[in-house]
Amino acid sequence: MASAGTVLTGPAAHPSLSPAQRRTCAAILSLLLPHRRTVDTAVVPPDLPAAFPEQTRQLAPFVAAGEPVLFTLPGFPCKSPNPAKVLGHLPDEGERRSLRFLDRLCARIAAVHPPGARMLICSDGHVFGDLIRVSDAHIDAYGDGLRAMIRDEGLSHLDTFDLRDVFGDQPCERKRTQVHDRYAPTVEALRARAKSDEGTLRLYRGITRFLVEDTASFDGSRSALQRDCRRRAYGVMQRSRAWGELIAEHHPRSVRLSIHPQPRGAAKFGIRLLEARDAWTTPWHAAPLLHRDGEWELLHRRAAEQRGRLVLRDGRPSHFEATASR
Repeated sequence: MASAGTVLTGPAAHPSLSPAQRRTCAAILSLLLPHRRTVDTAVVPPDLPAAFPEQTRQLAPFVAAGEPVLFTLPGFPCKSPNPAKVLGHLPDEGERRSLRFLDRLCARIAAVHPPGARMLICSDGHVFGDLIRVSDAHIDAYGDGLRAMIRDEGLSHLDTFDLRDVFGDQPCERKRTQVHDRYAPTVEALRARAKSDEGTLRLYRGITRFLVEDTASFDGSRSALQRDCRRRAYGVMQRSRAWGELIAEHHPRSVRLSIHPQPRGAAKFGIRLLEARDAWTTPWHAAPLLHRDGEWELLHRRAAEQRGRLVLRDGRPSHFEATASR
């Protein structure tokens, strides 16, 4: 049997599927493809289900068994610690809209696969909170806020999973150490991978940029900050890989999604959560802006507040509403 990271192509990728089941897998992929997160500006040839045999392989067991599809999505860790980017440390309308979108996507799958789908939000804030300089208390508050949103909005297709589900109430530092020691690749392996693989290098650069942007204050020089963030970026990548391995161990049969851009043929499928100018933007690194035409956009807080007025929900900052047309 192929491992979760093996890319299979051609008829051997999923030999047990009937023609009708293959069509069902293609129909599910057709619902995902419009929301694919990619760095490609011009996709040639255009995205078609047949170009994603790895995702078909992951869908196949659910379709063949007539069971609900399980998606696993690492993400929704915590808010950026930089107040110039976000509205605070708690979930806001950006998370609410994203969770609603993911729930609707699962609901729509029932039209082509009657057992439907559910999504496991694998919140990874505690996995690397020390590296991104966010307190465990803020990460807990963010996670509790997510679960409250899911409950209050009646998002019945969504569930959450975090380190508390694996290690219980142990101290967060001990949990991080256990995950890192058991699952993380070495820094040397990641450095070598970044030299040979464009996707890994792009991820390293993207995480480094986020760490620089997320630093609200730093006592040293700009070059010292860059060096510090480059070092921490490899740490974040180590822990992210470790979290992915832990998820795969606890949920070995799932369709693996990612909030990072992914190329065709990758084991994970990159998915957007809301419209953003860049393929890396997420609700926890930005503030939501509601345009006058009803469309939502994710922007850094400073950019959003220049274009709209702040809206409160239950007494807390929620989002911005544009004061002029685009």
